[in-house]
Amino acid sequence: METKTKQDYLLSSVKNSLRLLRSFSLDEPEKKVTDLASSLGLGKSTVSRLLATLASEGFVLKDPETHKYRLGLSILNLNTVVTSNLEINRESLPVLQRIVQNIGEAAHVAALEGMDVVYLNRVECKHPVQILSHVGRRNPIHCTSSGKVILAYQKQDVIDQLLESPLQKYTVNTISDSDDLRTSLHTIKEQGYAISIEELLEGVASVAAPIRDYTGKVVYAISVTGPVHRMNPHNITIINKVKSAAKEISENLGYWRG
Repeated sequence: METKTKQDYLLSSVKNSLRLLRSFSLDEPEKKVTDLASSLGLGKSTVSRLLATLASEGFVLKDPETHKYRLGLSILNLNTVVTSNLEINRESLPVLQRIVQNIGEAAHVAALEGMDVVYLNRVECKHPVQILSHVGRRNPIHCTSSGKVILAYQKQDVIDQLLESPLQKYTVNTISDSDDLRTSLHTIKEQGYAISIEELLEGVASVAAPIRDYTGKVVYAISVTGPVHRMNPHNITIINKVKSAAKEISENLGYWRG
């Protein structure tokens, strides 16, 4: 009984440590113990103990003046290992570089994770603007072109499950009605691409197309994102270039339609 209790305690500590690490973001790169305890629903003593352990291994650092914590260099080492060994990053990078050169806007590769899309790879353009799509960034599925195009190709039970929760409205253009989103997903699957115009962030538009793995399953998306005053997502030339890039990456991953 004591062994089981100790094992449960250790598993809980590991889970809380991971939750703690994931709570840091570009929006909130530094946090105090009280902030972490409040957001995670944990006691200050528990958070302090977890931070001390993570700090000893270089996963977090404490600013001696502000007493705030931030992620340490050990995270960077893990990130380098992961990104350098992701097949999708290796196979998509030259395609992303080429499409950025041709279109002149930033390009990304994203994957579905839970109710979000996570950006795995990104190539910046010569005249970047502030858009919420850095590598590692999580954005909602329903108001991003990458999220919508991946979701459109999932099985119906997956779509139903993901649409059970309320859809948050970020701008006046965000699709927040599940029935409207279902209709949009049907259209996206028929046309083979998705468009987002100021649905997540005002002034930003994007075009995305599905990337298939060797089994033919849509697991990633490539998107081109830029300011609305500079990029027209309805431009058929841009759409065709994004779809062509998605096809090339899919073939690089082993997908071949005979």
